[in-house]
This record gives sequence, structure tokens and C-alpha cells, in this order.
Amino acid sequence: MSDNVFMTCQEQSLEGNTTEILQCISNHFQEQNEARASDLNDFLFVLAGAMIFFMQAGFAMLCAGCVRLKNVQNTMLKNLLDASGAALAFFLVGYAFAFGGQNDTTATTFLGTTDFVSVGESPSFWFFQYTFSATSVTIVAGTLAERCQMAAYLCYSVVLAGFVYPIVAHSVWSNNGFLSITNANALLGVGAVDFAGSGVVHVTGGTTALLATMILGPRRGRFYDAQGEPLDTPKAFPGHSVALQLLGTMILWFGWFGFNPGSALVLGINETGEVAATAAVSTALSGAAGGVSALFTNLYIEERQTGEPHFSLTMAMNGALSGLVAITSGCGVVEPWAAIVIGIVAGWVYMWSSNFLIRVRIDDAVDAIPVHMFNGMWGVIATGFVASPRLMEVAYGTSDYPGLFYGLMRRTNPGNLLACQFITVFFIFGWTFFTMFPFFIWLNYKGWFRADSLEELVGLDISYHGGMDNKDGSVKKEYVEAYKRHKGSLRNRRHSGTQQSVSGSDGGWNDASGRAADPDMDQEAAAEEAQRHGE
Repeated sequence: MSDNVFMTCQEQSLEGNTTEILQCISNHFQEQNEARASDLNDFLFVLAGAMIFFMQAGFAMLCAGCVRLKNVQNTMLKNLLDASGAALAFFLVGYAFAFGGQNDTTATTFLGTTDFVSVGESPSFWFFQYTFSATSVTIVAGTLAERCQMAAYLCYSVVLAGFVYPIVAHSVWSNNGFLSITNANALLGVGAVDFAGSGVVHVTGGTTALLATMILGPRRGRFYDAQGEPLDTPKAFPGHSVALQLLGTMILWFGWFGFNPGSALVLGINETGEVAATAAVSTALSGAAGGVSALFTNLYIEERQTGEPHFSLTMAMNGALSGLVAITSGCGVVEPWAAIVIGIVAGWVYMWSSNFLIRVRIDDAVDAIPVHMFNGMWGVIATGFVASPRLMEVAYGTSDYPGLFYGLMRRTNPGNLLACQFITVFFIFGWTFFTMFPFFIWLNYKGWFRADSLEELVGLDISYHGGMDNKDGSVKKEYVEAYKRHKGSLRNRRHSGTQQSVSGSDGGWNDASGRAADPDMDQEAAAEEAQRHGE
């Protein structure tokens, strides 16, 4: 249509009917406004997705700061592989499993069956959802730091982003998911509210991290000495840079304002801005409350136990991240006071779960499991208690099934939403366990999961990325010398063509004299010897 809308409409009206001309003009401007609104929505999806993708830098800085200097490069590369592996897997099959065909039928399905090797109907929506899948994958990076092989890391990234995470996303967020609040036949009349992914993103990633580290085992020397005897007091492995940890935390907090408010765009309602603003306020308040809660609670406990209180930056940072994770489920449907309560409790949940993992000798290098899995669960459940009927009406068009707190006051459907929230937590944990636990066991059985003992002692930067000069002195020279001798021995063995045969008794490798010549066993022995000399 030409720029002169009136003239064009007048030409189209053969009889010059005023009503027809006005209707033509009205239709033109309505179509124009709808096109602009669609373009704006696409742009906002890309903008919010870019903020979420920037969180990858936050995770990288946080992980780099939490590990020892000898593992920084390896940790950074694994964070890069998260984004890369997730992008390819989500494009090939992940998006299809999560959202494929969700607008084609109202039937409840377990997974999507269309849009494979595709970005679907909307490239902007695909990009936005990809950044969520990459976030879930990268949660595991820090937990397995300093001891996981590169090949295993890429394998798990592809499996998690391509299959495990998409099924969870489909179940909770797709119109066809059995837990989805947008399902035509929603569970218990309401479905689950996981506004931006405390469960879908954080519980999935956190549970994967828990299963992985249980099978992978702790870092060498963390809970056991060189002879494998339990230590009376676990050995702390402090990160090399608190500054990087704080930088990573602040980048993540910034990214959360794309993560949570940006999820309002998915609702497709006229009140998107209002819901996004509510989510932004809740995100700020809960993160702040979590940081303050963990900081001062730890201060009080230390003062009671030792008489010498200390302000712990680590507690404040992880408490804030815990509050952000917890509010992600209900950020668009809870009042400000409820966001503060959720954040305060999140700080306590983090403190308890972090200490619990140490007591049961589960090694989490960056406390990702307490922050993401435990507080993801708390966030999903908390929404079932304090979801506001007023805000539920704005976001989802119904106030019939509020949180338990409001339901009891109104005496209408008080427990439906809470029941759906519990079912969601059980489903996510169960599905992740069912799929990832056997996968990690298989990786471990194949010998592809954990780095060799001597490689771990010298650090994965040296063993995986070359450069054995150790100029920064971050690795004891005894370890480096032992590693050089071992590598030289392996090269000589390959060049000399030493014949090896498979032992029928224990399945190990032996040379012609029958002496053990398994490289893994050699590394274990070399590591123990180096550790004795180095310590």
C-alpha cells in the first residue's frame, strides 16, 4: 500500500463509500501496528537472550576464580564448549523435542516431534530458548572442575542440551506438556508455575551436577589422603581469585534481569511490561535478601562457635546467587514481600546444603549443587505457597489457583498449585536421574570420565593444553617432573613397540614379562609417589 493511505483506500472503494474507506484505513493501521509489535517482540527476545548468553561469561569468571591457578585454562575452555555443544545439539534435535509442533495440537505429549534441524517458526524464540538450555548445561562445569576429561565434558553437554533438558522444558513450558500451565487440560486444573526456570533450568542442571560428581569422585586430596584414608578434616582448595568470583557473580546477577523479566515475553499478553517489571523487582529483592541472609547468618554462627566472627564474601556471593535461583520460578507471580522471604530462606538453604555435601564427602568445586539444585527445588515449592492471585490473573489469566497461603485465606483450591509444584520437582529429579546416571556410569566404565591421577596433580592446564615450563610456580616441581617422566615413558613404550596382551584374569594390560603396564595404573603409582615427595 502506498504512503498515501487515504488515496489508496479511496481508489479501492468503487462507489466512494465513506464507511468502506474508513474501514480500509483502520485495517491498514491495525496491520501496521501488529507488524511493529511482532518486530518489537522479536527484538526484545533477542535482547533478553543476549543478556542470558552473557551469563556464560559470568559462569566462566566464577568458575575460573574458584579453581586453582593450574586449572584455569581448562575450566574456561569447558565453559566455551558448553555454549558450543548446546547450540549444535539444540538446533539439531533439542528445540524439536522441547517445542516442536506445540501450536499444531492441544493433545498432551511427552516430547515434540517436528522442527528437527530447524529454528521453528520464530528464530528469535529459538535463540531465546537456546540460551536457557546453554545455562542449564553450564551449571555442571564448576562442579566437575579440576578432574573431568574434555571428551566426557563435550559428550554430556550434547546429551543434556539435546535430549534431557528439552524433555523437561517440553513437560513444563510447552503447550502440550503434562505439567504446563498453558496445557488445555492442565494438571489439577492449573499446572505448574515455573516462570523462568528454577526447576526446568536450575534443578535439571544441579541434579546433573550431583549425579556426575557422585560418580566422578572428589578431587585428589580433598577428603582422602594419598593412601586413600579419610581425612579427619576435609582439605580446603581455595580458588585463586576472589576478584574473578565477584565479577562472575555480578555478571550473573545482571544476566538474570534478562532471564526473569525476559520470560514475560513468552506469555504473549498485553500486560507483558507489567509482568516483566514485577519479575525485575522480585529478582532484585530476592538476590539481595539471599546475600544478606547468608552473610549475617554465617557471621552469627561463627561468632557463637569461635568468638571470632568474619564477614565471608563467598557466603554473600553464593547467598545472592541462591536467592536469584530461588525467585526464578515465581518472579512474575509473587509480591515483593514474598520475594524477600524466598531470598532469605534461600540463603539458609544454601548454607545447610553446602555443609551437608561436605559431611557426606561430595566434592562440588563451586557449590553449584547447593545454589542451583537445592535452591531450584526451594524456589519451585515456594511458588506453590506464595503465588499471588492478583499477579496470577495478570500473567496467566486466572486467579482460581493461587499459592497455599492465599488459598487458605480464600478457602478455594488451596493446595492444587502446591501439589503441581511438588510433582514438578519429583519429575525433574526423577527424569534427570533416569537418563544421566546411567550415562555417567557408562562414561566412567569406558574410562572417558575422570582425568588420570597424575594429570590431576599437575593440573589440567599442563596435561591438556601443553606448556610444562610451570613459570608461574602454581604446581610443585616434583609433580611436574613426575609427569614429564611418565609422558616420556609412554612415548618410549610406543616407539619401541612393546608388545602387550590382555590378561584373562583381571582384564588389565600386561607386557611380555607379566608386569602391569596399564597407563592408568602407572599414573596412579606415579601420582602417589609424586604426592609423597611433594608433600
